[in-house]
Amino acid sequence: MTQEPSDAAAPAPPPHPVPDDPVLAGLAGEFPAVAFTIFAPCPGPAQDIAHVPADDYPVFVAAVRRAGYDVFVDLCGVDYLQRRPRFEVVVTLLSHAMRRRLRIRVGVAGADPVVASITDLFPGANFYERETFDLFGIRFLGHPDLTRILLPDDWEGHPLRKDYSVGSVPVQFKGAHQAS
Repeated sequence: MTQEPSDAAAPAPPPHPVPDDPVLAGLAGEFPAVAFTIFAPCPGPAQDIAHVPADDYPVFVAAVRRAGYDVFVDLCGVDYLQRRPRFEVVVTLLSHAMRRRLRIRVGVAGADPVVASITDLFPGANFYERETFDLFGIRFLGHPDLTRILLPDDWEGHPLRKDYSVGSVPVQFKGAHQAS
């Protein structure tokens, strides 16, 4: 596993080809395209991170669920405007039995932001996927009702994209036209 930078300025340890945890090591053997890292916040417990190709995402999530990560915590979108792939879907799963948390990061192309839905595995992902669609424009294939959840149906664009114009609202102050 490689070490992602934390708040501390300590040097990162050398990368390990296979995760130290036996469950994650098994998943690494089953999914060779998935890269595992550790995020070590200061203070706080380390968190395992899996960087998953979009094609492997639904199958990987199903395998992770079978491996014991059976609690869906959250899902969100991220826009890295200058990076390729531009978008990322971040899913956090929890295993109470192992007392571990796994963050799954999936890169999504900017030209056609589409990734598979995981609502069949984790029904709680439904509204999180809708929110990510609404605010970032990332579509989730196989979602049962991928419609806007926060914005009106006739809203144009996706306001959390970094290239979305925020516009401006003119502000008028009382008495601003009077000379002092």
